[in-house]
Amino acid sequence: MPEKVRIALDAMGGDHGPSVVIPGADVALRRHPELEFILFGEAAQIEPLLEKHPRVKAASRLVHTSVAVRMDDKPSAALRQGRRNSSMWLAIDAVKKGEANAAISAGNTGALMVMSKLNLRMMAGIDRPAIACQWPTLKGDAIVLDVGASIGADAEHLVHLAAMGSAMARVLLHIENPTVGLLNIGVEEVKGLEPVREASRRLREQPLPHMQYYGYVEADDIGKGTVDVVVTEGFAGNIALKAAEGTARQFSAYLRTQIRSRFLSWIGYFLARPAFRAVREKLDPAKSNGGVFLGLNGIVIKSHGGANAEGFAVAIDIGYDMVQQGLLAKIGQALGHDPGRAASAPLVEGAAS
Repeated sequence: MPEKVRIALDAMGGDHGPSVVIPGADVALRRHPELEFILFGEAAQIEPLLEKHPRVKAASRLVHTSVAVRMDDKPSAALRQGRRNSSMWLAIDAVKKGEANAAISAGNTGALMVMSKLNLRMMAGIDRPAIACQWPTLKGDAIVLDVGASIGADAEHLVHLAAMGSAMARVLLHIENPTVGLLNIGVEEVKGLEPVREASRRLREQPLPHMQYYGYVEADDIGKGTVDVVVTEGFAGNIALKAAEGTARQFSAYLRTQIRSRFLSWIGYFLARPAFRAVREKLDPAKSNGGVFLGLNGIVIKSHGGANAEGFAVAIDIGYDMVQQGLLAKIGQALGHDPGRAASAPLVEGAAS
């Protein structure tokens, strides 16, 4: 029988708060009945939703707090106003205390990052966290990081990203020795910034365990699925992510316009509906919702602020997999040291009762 996995949820985070978080938890519970939740947020808003979702109510403990981090708060302001008493901080703190195996929030990304780093601290040898995401490709999925945690990176940080990304690929993609590429402006060894070239040299000369270093990749290689893990610093990674999301929306808008403009296009669409449905399913953002904060002494997942219930459930699924597959231990193996406190270990029975 699978071990219980307890996840702390910032019920007030995101554009929709409890109205998405509670139904999302219900969807995730149907897939993983062994899940348990600690819900942090405004009891008056959460309790009526729990009555509509008795499965979540039975599997949850509610901790009331009237303080919530707003989506437009600056991280510094969120920290001053919500440290130690906001739903976001308390969810992260539950991981630190061992009451939960992972924390998930759809709230303010900057505030979540600052609070996570301050509360959980960094793993040994890691100075900055990274946000990693799953990226749909022609060959399946890839892991891309960093997609916006910090700007700039030296060679050592890029090597750490490679180690953490390969560990995440082992957990989510079930690839024992994933291929890893460094995002660059060309594949020639002489191209790119000095930190990227130095990181490439280190990865070739002293390859990390449980990964295969491929070399440089360009932006179009991400969608091709050339490698399993794409490593870049946060500024370029975030631009790549937003450009890909915008291109997908642009293509969808062009396609809708063309289909509506001609009768024969309508007929063609009707005949090709299964193919269009398959493409929409593959590119559905909800299917890969959940940016993982890597490098912390604990598991924190950032759900998209505008996610629906299904999308939030996917973020919970990712957190569940991170715990069950021992993400922190695998990152420690990739870095060549003990990752510290094993937040993925089974909880002491009754710790959150």
